[in-house]
Amino acid sequence: MCGIVGIVSQAPVNQMIYDALLLLQHRGQDAAGIATATHNRFAMYKANGLVRDVFRTRNMRALPGNAGIGHVRYPTAGSATSEEEAQPFYVNAPFGMTFAHNGNLTNCEQLTIEMFRNDRRHINTNSDSEVLLNVLAHAIEEATTGYSLDPDALFAAVTVLHRRVRGAYAAVVHIASGGVLAFRDPYGIRPLCIGSCETDAGTEYMIASESVALEGLGFRLLRDVMPGEAIFIDSDCHLYSKQCAENPILNPCIFEYVYLARPDSLIDGASVYAARLKMGEYLADKIRKEVRSGEIDVVMPIPDSSRPAAIQLALKLGVAYREGFIKNRYIGRTFIMPGHAARRRSVRQKLNAISSEFRGKRVLLVDDSIVRGTTGYEIVQMAREAGAARVLFASAAPPVKYPNVYGIDTPTRNELVAHGKTDEEVRLAMTADALIYQDLSALKQAITDVNPALTRFEASCFDGNYVTGDVTPAYLNRLEYERGNRPVEKEDLQTSQLPLSLVHTD
Repeated sequence: MCGIVGIVSQAPVNQMIYDALLLLQHRGQDAAGIATATHNRFAMYKANGLVRDVFRTRNMRALPGNAGIGHVRYPTAGSATSEEEAQPFYVNAPFGMTFAHNGNLTNCEQLTIEMFRNDRRHINTNSDSEVLLNVLAHAIEEATTGYSLDPDALFAAVTVLHRRVRGAYAAVVHIASGGVLAFRDPYGIRPLCIGSCETDAGTEYMIASESVALEGLGFRLLRDVMPGEAIFIDSDCHLYSKQCAENPILNPCIFEYVYLARPDSLIDGASVYAARLKMGEYLADKIRKEVRSGEIDVVMPIPDSSRPAAIQLALKLGVAYREGFIKNRYIGRTFIMPGHAARRRSVRQKLNAISSEFRGKRVLLVDDSIVRGTTGYEIVQMAREAGAARVLFASAAPPVKYPNVYGIDTPTRNELVAHGKTDEEVRLAMTADALIYQDLSALKQAITDVNPALTRFEASCFDGNYVTGDVTPAYLNRLEYERGNRPVEKEDLQTSQLPLSLVHTD
């Protein structure tokens, strides 16, 4: 999960890209970068850290130009500290391109080998984003002749890319003296949308991971980029688009609606906030069946992403809603902090209980999801220490039982508290008095209720169904072997044709 933005404007874009990245900061807190261009000369600055910490006035002044791209990075694996893997990336041929990517490639190692042996391209980092950039650069080189750069050649290159690449990807590319190209994988797993702004000098365009970035800068949301579609905005702000995939099928990542996206965003035509309200309604229906009436005195959210579901749940149950935890907003999201110990420490740094709201009460805590169980366990303990008589725990999402290989940091099974366990075993691990999970069918219906056109989802972390069709048990075994988190039998290694090293970084 990362945040990407691309802007083609009639005026300098450095400040606009910076502001957009601030609005997308929730999608990545590890590194940030901006690349702009004046005529055929690129300027770029990137470093580890939050957007506000990376860029200073001198950095912004060194980023001239009316077009550019930006990126906030969240590492799913590999080097979380290497500034070399901060984006945008750059290649000088053909034409010169800067590149920002959100997602994960599942055939990255195979592509790396092909790049070296067949395409004569060298990959210098452990980032699959650099691999994707070089696949695109090679395809553009093959599709163009001389110095000409026309949209049809770019779209032909994206078509070749779709045929070669597997996994989830949404990308923005700035081509020197050309414009900004954007594309989305044929399943539309990771989000991408486009907006426009009418100015006295003419129309400007912006492409971003979430609509909140567009609206925050005064752009009007036009639509989502379709799965498999490519969009090109030239330096004169002319827009071209084409479907470049053979059989595109929209399967947006369901976890975007549960947790990743900001509630004020629209993703593939569905309001994230409205979807979370619906999740609360369906969860209330299940709680009615599993918890006797009168056994809940108060409903409390685990701030912040579970708040809409908790509010609607309390309303439907007719139970008081209270804010029992106050959040320190200067601590990062614990789900995306690398390392178990860091996540566990940060829970108590991030949240503080209001004892008067807990004392002597039977409390239903509502969270958006339960992944590793680290946050849930610590919060149950905090509620008990604050004086709660009973602590019930509800999840607006089903049990996370399988790794996500499309850009979310749940890569190994033994890190998931629900993998291979019953709901009762998870309850005992979290020390809650009761545990209620949302049903997957109800979660999907909650989003479909908001946008009936959405009927298919990438929900592999819940059901183990990987929509790209190339993720096998042997693949997951190798991924875990690479990370050293799970013993793998010799037979498991022999059943896979994949190389030993798998690279997933953004």
